[in-house]
Amino acid sequence: MLPANYYPAFKKYKHLIGNYGNAWWKQNQEFESFNGPILMTTNCIVTPKASYKDRIYTTGVTGFPGVKHIEDKINGKAKDFSQIIKQAKKCSAPKELEKGEIVGGFAHNQVIALADKIVDAVKIGAIKRFFVMAGCDGRMKSRDYYTEFAEKLPKDAVILTAGCAKYKYNKLDLGDIGGIPRVLDAGQCNDSYSLVVIALKLKEVFGLDDINELPISYNIAWYEQKAVIVLLALLHLGVKNIHLGPTLPAFLSPNVVKVLVDSFGIGGISNVDDDINMFMGN
Repeated sequence: MLPANYYPAFKKYKHLIGNYGNAWWKQNQEFESFNGPILMTTNCIVTPKASYKDRIYTTGVTGFPGVKHIEDKINGKAKDFSQIIKQAKKCSAPKELEKGEIVGGFAHNQVIALADKIVDAVKIGAIKRFFVMAGCDGRMKSRDYYTEFAEKLPKDAVILTAGCAKYKYNKLDLGDIGGIPRVLDAGQCNDSYSLVVIALKLKEVFGLDDINELPISYNIAWYEQKAVIVLLALLHLGVKNIHLGPTLPAFLSPNVVKVLVDSFGIGGISNVDDDINMFMGN
């Protein structure tokens, strides 16, 4: 629910008061302690445990065997969520996992509103480089690379993120640069669009002919198809030297990899220290 708190249209709902839990792969533990019903609207559902399966609902294109499904709108009427509401009233309150605040909501409209401040910070050298670290999170230990990467970035670097990759570093105390948070979170996977709009706006503001002349590096974590689609959009815009990790997608044939490397400079990741030196040297 974290990105939902960022969208202006949801501000009118006073009962939307926060976020529970972390990235999708922790749901087997966190859904148990949540105690209430959960509505799954994306493909990130993990096989539910018997202990909370009766509290899981799906809707839209999402479904799972043995899980209750909320049907789509019929004749223009709203979806019927009455059974979820009825169950929620009978459930215990969620067990608290953690306390704290996260600053977010940096989609393109908000960042463009700060454009003058950001441009000035770049011109005076307060911001030396932006890092697009959008994409996916996962349970593999190798993904701790992105936490370490964020921690070790120079203090004059700003992270642009979207998607669940953010959970590797959005709770770190990375501070700000002249009031600009060092992690600018655009929202969910689909909001990667905003990161592209931000890059194009910066290109316009700085009067550059090529998007690759911007002080922006791309270190993207991929897990499934949505992140690959974002990659294709970046390639369509002519963005080069994008790095993917923790590994390149296994479904890429050697010939396709060769084209991506030769034509677009696609690369993988190695270790945090060497990669930061490589990025900051570009």
